[in-house]
Amino acid sequence: MNVPAIALAGLGEIGLGAHLPALLRNPGVRLAAVVDPDPARRALAAEHTSAPAFDSIGEVLADPAIDAVVLATPPWVTPNLVGRVAATGRFVLAEKPLAVSSSAAAPLAKLPAGQRKRVQVGLTYRHDPALEVLRDWIVSGRLGDGLLVRAHIYDERRAPDAPEHERRIEATLAHGMPVVHEGAHVFDWFATLFGGPPERLEDSWAVATRPDLPSANLCGARLTYPGGVTVLAEFGWLTDALPRCEISVVGDRGHAELDGFTFDLRLTTAAGVERVAFDEDRTTRCFDLQLTRFTELISGARAVPSPGLADGLAALEISERVAVLAAWSLA
Repeated sequence: MNVPAIALAGLGEIGLGAHLPALLRNPGVRLAAVVDPDPARRALAAEHTSAPAFDSIGEVLADPAIDAVVLATPPWVTPNLVGRVAATGRFVLAEKPLAVSSSAAAPLAKLPAGQRKRVQVGLTYRHDPALEVLRDWIVSGRLGDGLLVRAHIYDERRAPDAPEHERRIEATLAHGMPVVHEGAHVFDWFATLFGGPPERLEDSWAVATRPDLPSANLCGARLTYPGGVTVLAEFGWLTDALPRCEISVVGDRGHAELDGFTFDLRLTTAAGVERVAFDEDRTTRCFDLQLTRFTELISGARAVPSPGLADGLAALEISERVAVLAAWSLA
């Protein structure tokens, strides 16, 4: 097959900072176009690529030479775009979360089977080899039994020198608490690590650190996963200082820690301490692996997307349940 021609739609921070570099690094693809309604964003992309730039995806879909589209778009516009692109027979890599609610994502669940198998969901960090190592420690029993997981997912620090970033994150809060946006990754990790979705959502909570925020910027939940695994998950945005971002798994035989930014691992047991680190930074290796799997889907080397729509919708569903229960706690 010829080198696939891929368009990138959405030139925000994740589009310019992660998807665009991955596309430019990969010799197995051709960046055929970039799309964003903001001329300033298109100008930023032009500093890195000579690919033609458009202000709407319609112009891209009119080009029969384009095989696939990467959607690095806000989740409140993504569902419609996934449907538009998939309906043309093209392949789609759609950033997480797929939507800001299950009802908004409902049309995606109804896509014909032939279109569904062309849609890969950008649960990017599922591809990280650190998760394979952590899952092996869990499954092999190195941590023992009675697992307690503590996930502290703190990101998007409020910085006085980046007012535009702060405004963007506050605008995103208007579409749901941090768990709606970050939970897609985290709950997909746990489903991968523990063999399925949570069996129960036990309770949930939320805190707004400022009364003028459109929704609570700190939230969390307690969930039970297969095998009786207890997960305590916290999500937080927009404070001047943030707690450490990490995932910790403790059992009666060991304690594993995953750094939330590097994905470096540390395992402590009675035998001592074991560390696992990786050469490339997390973003580079994960976006490269994700794009490789997307090109395998386009070429036919991979029969089904991994992760696919079912994975993305399942992660969104539990994120929404946590957010709804957390909102009740504020009432």
